[in-house]
Amino acid sequence: MKIPVVKQILSSNDQIAAENEKNFRENGVFALNLMAAPGAGKTTFILATIDHLPDSIRPAVIEGDLASTIDADTISQRGVPVIQINTGGGCHLDAPMIRDSLPHFALTDIDLLFVENVGNLVCPSNFNLGTALSVVVSSTAEGHDKPYKYPGIFATADVVILTKADILEVFDFDLEFFERGLKAVNPTAPLFVVSGRTGKGIDTWITWLMNRKDKYQS
Repeated sequence: MKIPVVKQILSSNDQIAAENEKNFRENGVFALNLMAAPGAGKTTFILATIDHLPDSIRPAVIEGDLASTIDADTISQRGVPVIQINTGGGCHLDAPMIRDSLPHFALTDIDLLFVENVGNLVCPSNFNLGTALSVVVSSTAEGHDKPYKYPGIFATADVVILTKADILEVFDFDLEFFERGLKAVNPTAPLFVVSGRTGKGIDTWITWLMNRKDKYQS
C-alpha cells in the first residue's frame, strides 16, 4: 500500500522539477545539484570553484542543511548571493524547496547556481531538483569504497568530484579501486580529482564545467 504513495510523491516532485528547469533555462541559469556525505568538503569545493571561475560568470548558492546557517554565512562573507534551506530533519532537498527559494534571487543576475544538498549518500539522488547537472562529491578521507557501498547515488551522477586530493596518501586512498567502482556503476561519468585547499585539479574541472554550460545554453 505504501508504493503508490511514494510514486505519487516522486511524480509531484518531478512536475515541479520540470518547472524549475524551465525557470532556469528561461533566465539563463546553469544549475548544479551537489550531493555528498557530511564532511566531504562540498562548501570548500564550491568556494574553490567560485574563486577560479571566469570573471564574467556570476555565481549563487542554495545551501541545504538540517539546521544552522554556518555554510551559508561562510559563502555570504565572500559576497556571493546565498539562500539557506533548513530541512529540520529531512535528509534531502526536493524540487518544491528549490522552487520556493528562487524568488529570493534575482535569477537574471545569476549564471551559475550551486545547490548544496543535505549531506547524505542515499536520499538526495531520488529527488530531481530541475538542475542541469547532478554532481556527486566524495573525499579521500571517506575511503575508496564509496562507489561500492552507495552505488545508487554514483549511478545517477553526471560527474564525480573526488576532493581532498592533497591528503590522499595520508588516508592510503586507492584511487584505482575507487575508479573501478565508479566505472562499474557509471561508465560515462567523468571523475575530477581536486583539492579545494591547494587548488589542484580545479582549473581542469572548471574547463569541463564551462564547456557543459555552453552546450546546455546553446
